[in-house]
Amino acid sequence: MEKYAQSSDGQSIHYKESGQGNPAILFVHGWLGNGEWWNAQQEYFNNTYQIVQMDLAGHGKSDTSRKEWTSELYADDIKAVAEQINSEEIILVGHSMSGAYVLEASLKIPKVKALILIDTIKDLDETFNDEQAEQYMFVHYRNDFKNAVENILPQYLFAESTPADVRERLQNEFLQNTSERAIDLLRPLYKKDFRETASKVTVPVRAINSDNFPTNIENNRKYLKDYNYLEMAGTGHYPMLENPETFNQLLEQTIQEII
Repeated sequence: MEKYAQSSDGQSIHYKESGQGNPAILFVHGWLGNGEWWNAQQEYFNNTYQIVQMDLAGHGKSDTSRKEWTSELYADDIKAVAEQINSEEIILVGHSMSGAYVLEASLKIPKVKALILIDTIKDLDETFNDEQAEQYMFVHYRNDFKNAVENILPQYLFAESTPADVRERLQNEFLQNTSERAIDLLRPLYKKDFRETASKVTVPVRAINSDNFPTNIENNRKYLKDYNYLEMAGTGHYPMLENPETFNQLLEQTIQEII
């Protein structure tokens, strides 16, 4: 069932609800994504848990008229949906940039039981600020966004084994955005040092990370009180799309360990 929640600044936040059971699993996509990225997970877990697939503001079917893009408002988008869910326990699943935002949202949502991060926050001490993002990333988006999507980003986002149809789908979705919109939606990630946020998180944090870049468990455990991860071999930055069968098994294992 498709629904909408109101974020703190009045943006309508779209989400889909299906399944039943406790806890509710609330899936949050990454940059330029949407709730449809989790369709394979919805199909797999639909008979076991309540499944919620949301679109952050600026993405999917949610409002795009936000005047200022901040991590706090992204966290409020997640909070708005979580508060509308009829479940006493919620597990937040955040992919890519939304890993940081589910950390922040968990501080605002008492019903959150645990967080599961998907190929994100692999080393909290490896910081990247707004000035660096401007110098190494955003300048390329402004100069030629299509070239950045087709020739620069694949070096970091895809593996050799990433299926061609997944690459094509994601690149087509990215190119539905202007370069400035793409920058606006991503910039909040580099405006804040999330180590302070992480140090305040009290619920268990688990991760499923691709092996495309290493995870520094020691650095993450300096800030996250209860952190562990599983590594998924042979995928790029989108394991839930690239190899949903293996990913679903690892996600099920992670959820079972939490509950």
